[in-house]
Amino acid sequence: MTEPTRCGYVALLGRPNVGKSTLLNHVLRQKIAITSRKPQTTRHNLLGIDTQAQDQAIYIDTPGIHGHDGKALNRYMVGEAQRVLPDVDVRVLLLETGQWTSGDDFVLELLAKSPGRNIAVISKTDLVKKKEQLLPQMQRLDQSELFEHIIPMSALRNDGIDEFRREVFQMLPEAPHLFDGEQLTDRSERHLVEEIIREKVMRQLGDEVPHSTAVVVERFVTGPELTEIHADIYVERNGQKRIVIGQEGQKLKLIGQEARVDIERLVDNKVMLHLWVKVRKGWTNNAGMMRRLGYD
Repeated sequence: MTEPTRCGYVALLGRPNVGKSTLLNHVLRQKIAITSRKPQTTRHNLLGIDTQAQDQAIYIDTPGIHGHDGKALNRYMVGEAQRVLPDVDVRVLLLETGQWTSGDDFVLELLAKSPGRNIAVISKTDLVKKKEQLLPQMQRLDQSELFEHIIPMSALRNDGIDEFRREVFQMLPEAPHLFDGEQLTDRSERHLVEEIIREKVMRQLGDEVPHSTAVVVERFVTGPELTEIHADIYVERNGQKRIVIGQEGQKLKLIGQEARVDIERLVDNKVMLHLWVKVRKGWTNNAGMMRRLGYD
């Protein structure tokens, strides 16, 4: 008798900067989600597809959830995360080891208001010396009676990943697979390139400029020996433009060099990358400009 196939959607949820994108990359054993130490790195819901034999988990890496409206861009990101809650088969709440904030309470309240099957992951356990230090968080999660499994994890040490994948697969409904077994994401190479460039901007610059940055690929031409890419980096003010470019163009050159390495790995080809920095004043709080920059 043929073993039935299982398939379903799994949302990765939590406040900003708890390690959702890092977890997705380790589950897939390949980097498709950008990461940085800065909150709100993830802006769009990103699908990551984990297929193993008869099981297929379709992960949704969501932007960090927080309770503050702020600019239109912030409202867009929080909305991206919240809208998946009622429609997925499994919700995964990520919390950071040794921390419990009002932001974690806010996400917990959202889960409680929306019925569904839940897993809790306590991430970054490599930050504690003794596992006993995790007990207060685990007890608090257990007392909520929302979670079928509570899994301590260190993605960087690959500790807990296999257990997490097994539990997720077991919770999926019986259903045919929705994607080819070799496919890792539904996003285009063009979108992934935009995200790679934005990641390098976030890693190279200070706290203010990255959150006012958007990247749009205007030209993407693949040849047998070379892929040529033209991309615009948008900021909100002329001062931010000068920061991104840097003295004698050195900062922009470094961003391009680092991005090209990852893009060549993505497209499996040599890459010629051209970057320009442009100003769109107030775009993070203007719905029309946001749509033109890909935040629809």
